[in-house]
Formats: sequence, structure tokens, C-alpha cells
Amino acid sequence: MRSSRTRKIVVTGILGAIAIILGITHLGFIPWISGASLTIMHVPVIIGAILEGPIVGLGIGLIFGVFSMIQAVVAPTGPSDVMFTNPLIAVLPRLFIGPVSWLVYRALSKYQIPALLASGIIGSLTNTILVLGMIGIFGFAPWPLIGSIAVANGLPEAGAAAILVLIVVAAWRSISLNKNQGSKL
Repeated sequence: MRSSRTRKIVVTGILGAIAIILGITHLGFIPWISGASLTIMHVPVIIGAILEGPIVGLGIGLIFGVFSMIQAVVAPTGPSDVMFTNPLIAVLPRLFIGPVSWLVYRALSKYQIPALLASGIIGSLTNTILVLGMIGIFGFAPWPLIGSIAVANGLPEAGAAAILVLIVVAAWRSISLNKNQGSKL
């Protein structure tokens, strides 16, 4: 029991650090159409929840959200970063990514590959919908614009998250993705 708790703390710290590194180095942002970027910074949250449970996912989501808020204050990259100085936009939505991803994974866990893909998609969409929803509630952007951002950025982010979650968790757990043993793609 004690080693399990230690493992959860270590995984939370490592994956939280990976989320921060993705943000600081901008490796977590994939250039996309019209100057926008797709983010994969929420992927460590999804992976942590799948590997270690909803509390670990919540912890990594907290680290991701707090980092996002601090970065918006200390090193903003554009005028939209002012929105992310509000913890209800930067932190609160990120707390739900892990638990929701874990619930989806648990519900589909009999079918490993679909469970991992679905967890990646739903976890990513949880981030997109809740963050954009909070931006809309606070009136930072009109709802039609929010809807177009959700489609233009949210759907490709969900696809990228699904693929990354599948690859990382399959490799970690040695889940066979084809007829051969191991995690060969």
C-alpha cells in the first residue's frame, strides 16, 4: 500500500513536470492553421489518470492548470493570455481532464485499444469544452467564435491526444497493437 502511494506521487510529479516542460519549451504547441496552435499539454494528465487513477489525473491537471496561469502572468505569449490569469479558466477545467479520462478508460477497459483512444479523445475534449466554456461564460469571446475554435482546434487536438495516449500507454503496459507481442506499431 505504501509503495503504491509513493508510486502515485512519483508519477504525478514526473508527468506534471513533463506538462510544464511542454509549456516552457513550447514543444506542447503544434503550429496549426492561421497562426493558431494545437496543444498537447493535457496528454500527460490523461496518461497519468489511465496509469494511476483519477486522483493522480486530478493532481497532474492541477499542476498543468497552475502552470498555465503562472505562465500567463509571468511570460504571456499573446493578448489572449490575459484570460488565463483567471483560475476559473486556467485551473478549474484542467481538474476534470484526469477523472473524466479515467472514467472513460474504466468503462471501456475490456477493449484496451478502443479504451485508450476514447480516453484520449474524451480527455482532450473535456479540456477544450470546459476551457472554452469558461471563456464564453466570462464574456472574453462570442459563442460563435468559441464554437469555431472548438471545431478547428479541439477536434485535431483530440485526434493527436488519442494517438499519443495509445502509443505511450501501449508501450508502458506492453499492450499488443497487432498480432505480434509488445507494442509494435
